[in-house]
Amino acid sequence: MIFDFWGNKKKAVIAMAHIGALPGAPLYDAQGGLNKLIDDVISDVEKLQAGGVDAIMFGNENDRPYVFKASLEGVSAMSAVVQAAKSVLKVPFGVNYLWDPNASVAIGAVTGASFVREIFTGVFASDMGIWEPDCASASRLRRNLGREDMKLLFNINAEFAHSLDARPIELRARSAIFSSLADAILVSGPITGEPAEQSNLRKVCEAVEGVPVFANTGTNIDNVTDILRVASGVVIGTHFKVAGHTWNPVDGDRVKRFMDVVEKLR
Repeated sequence: MIFDFWGNKKKAVIAMAHIGALPGAPLYDAQGGLNKLIDDVISDVEKLQAGGVDAIMFGNENDRPYVFKASLEGVSAMSAVVQAAKSVLKVPFGVNYLWDPNASVAIGAVTGASFVREIFTGVFASDMGIWEPDCASASRLRRNLGREDMKLLFNINAEFAHSLDARPIELRARSAIFSSLADAILVSGPITGEPAEQSNLRKVCEAVEGVPVFANTGTNIDNVTDILRVASGVVIGTHFKVAGHTWNPVDGDRVKRFMDVVEKLR
């Protein structure tokens, strides 16, 4: 299957461009300000594109500890950073504001994103407390903003959290498509940079028909062959960083080596 909304690539690789902590977050660098956020993310984007990734997703992973409702300063700053980074973009892009579906949709709509990733469905016990996303309001916001073309990627097993839904993961995936109109399903590991259980990934892929399924965390050069035998593609951030550390800048050589392996698999 070919996925037009991230570049007509089979077995697509969506690379994360982690924006530095936004205004209002505890780790925000007020001295560097927005200019540093923009410069740093553009540097990462250029390395990711030079390495051959198929699409880029902007995320605010540095805004720890995370919130369920985005701040106005966070939304406005992330929108400004993504808009500035578009000057160098050559591939499709998406956004993810952790962990607010409405904010993600709003930022994606105003910046012209092709897709949005979020926790749209489910109930979770998490590091941030009880997690109850509102898929209906995010979907309606997308329509009200005139962006029905912008795809919604549903991360169905949140990092830093445990699902309180006792249904098997494959049934939750099917339900997200049936009742919540998911455009793609993402399967995650327990924390950023750690892989999803291969059995969970396989169960979801076997249960879902006609909708792409992505491994959302923990893909690396050693396991990508096994993952892409099953999944439609991957979302990858940590492995592309210097020394494979989530909070480091992107290492262009690591990106190139990884994408060379993916091209052979294609």
